Amino acid sequence: MDINHSTALVTGANRGLGRAFAQRLLERGARKVYATARRPEAMDLPGVEVLPLDITDPASVRAAAEAAPDVSLLINNAGISTGTDLVTGPLDVVRDEMETNVFGHLAMVRAFAPVLAGNGGGAVVNVLSAMSWFGGRGAGAYHLSKAAAWAMTNGVRLELAEQGTLVTAVHLGLADTDMAAGWPVAKIVPSDLADAALDGVEAGSAEVLADQWSRDVKSRLPLAPEDFSAAMDRALAALMAA
Repeated sequence: MDINHSTALVTGANRGLGRAFAQRLLERGARKVYATARRPEAMDLPGVEVLPLDITDPASVRAAAEAAPDVSLLINNAGISTGTDLVTGPLDVVRDEMETNVFGHLAMVRAFAPVLAGNGGGAVVNVLSAMSWFGGRGAGAYHLSKAAAWAMTNGVRLELAEQGTLVTAVHLGLADTDMAAGWPVAKIVPSDLADAALDGVEAGSAEVLADQWSRDVKSRLPLAPEDFSAAMDRALAALMAA
C-alpha cells in the first residue's frame, strides 16, 4: 500500500501517538486524514478532517463509517491504561480496558471492513504493545487487553485476507506521551513510531516491532514461563537503573 494519496482515519488523534500518526500521514502525502476523538474540539492539527468518535459506542462507530466512506487506511490507536490489577482491582475497570482496547478496535474493524473492501482492500493498523506478551503489578488489565487485542488482530488478518486488506500489528515499549509520563526511561518519539508503522504498511508487513524493547521481549517468548519471567525481571530492573 502507498501512503501517498491514501485516505486515512486515525482514532484517538487529538494527542500523543494518534496526533503523531495524523501529522505524519499529512506530511507523507495522504490525500485526506480523518482525525477522530471523543472530544473533537481538542483537535489542534491543521489540515485534518475532524470527526467525533467514541469507539466504545456502536452508534458513534457506525456514524464514523458513514461519514468516511473513502477510507483506505484505518489506524486503530485509541486506548486506555488504568493501572489496574486483575485480582484486586475493580472488575468494572478491567472490563473498561477490554471494552476500549479490544472490542473498540474490533468494532472499528467490523464497521470499516466493507469500506476498505470497496476502496480496493487497503490496510488496518492496530497499535498494540510489548505488553501484549508480558504483565506486571499495576498493569494486569492492560496486559490482558493488549494480549487479547493481539489475538484479535491475528484473527481479523486471516478473515480480511480474502478482500485484500492488510492487517498490521504494531508493538512498542514506551512512547514519549502523557500515558508514559511517569516512567523515567528511554521512550520512542511518537513521530518515529508513526513512521515505523507506516513504513511497515508500505512494505506489506503483518507485524512491526517499533523499538528495541519490543524486539527484545518478542525474542524471549520461546523461553519457559519461569525463565521468561526471570528474564523480564532482569530487563525491567536494568531499564529502571539506566
